[in-house]
Parts: sequence; C-alpha cells; structure tokens
Amino acid sequence: MSDALNHPLTAALRPLLAAVGATAVEPAEARAEDVVLEWDGAPAVAVRLPHLSSALDRLLAEMVRQFDGRPLTELDRAEKQRVVALLEERGAFTVRHGVETVASALGVSRFTVYNYLNRQEKG
Repeated sequence: MSDALNHPLTAALRPLLAAVGATAVEPAEARAEDVVLEWDGAPAVAVRLPHLSSALDRLLAEMVRQFDGRPLTELDRAEKQRVVALLEERGAFTVRHGVETVASALGVSRFTVYNYLNRQEKG
C-alpha cells in the first residue's frame, strides 16, 4: 500500500470516505476536482468524491440497511414516509430526478412522494 493510503490522516478519514462513497488517492495522482488534504504543511492524501448520480443510490441502499434489509417496496406506509423524511434530511431531492428515483424504489407514485414531503412540511 502507498504512503498516502497508509497515512494516519487517511486512516482517520476511512469511515467518512466509505460513508460518502469517496476514495483516497495519492496526491500525485490527484485530478483537478479532487480535494488534496495536507498534514504538517505537506500533501498527505487526495480525496476523490463520487459523482452525484451515485449518491442517491447510496442513500437508498442505506435506507434498506436501516430498515433491516427489507426491500423498500415492502415497507408499510409509515415506514415509507419515514424513508422520505430521512432522504429529505440528507438532500436526496436536490438531485435531478430524485423524486422519480425514490418513488420507483418505494414502489409508489411521484404524487405519493410529494404528498409525503408536503405532510412533513406541515408536521
């Protein structure tokens, strides 16, 4: 394993990188869109962030994990409303086609997702 991937900063960041779907790369291999982190004034590791298109997929997979691995389509109405609320908190509906993607994953219509969001705003 390379120096950057063995660096203490990389080790500390590993859970965060996994949670957001990012990867650690050598600073020398960093692209313009990567974030280079320094340690004691020298580049230690570069962080390559995932594309937004995969962010919603990761959020939906996390919802499956939070609901005991059950397919989201099998959740009851209250659980689906909770999923929509959690996804709203995490910004899932700022992604293009977010409502459509979530509706499909839950096995409901876009109209239903909008209703869940409106209920949340009123509550």
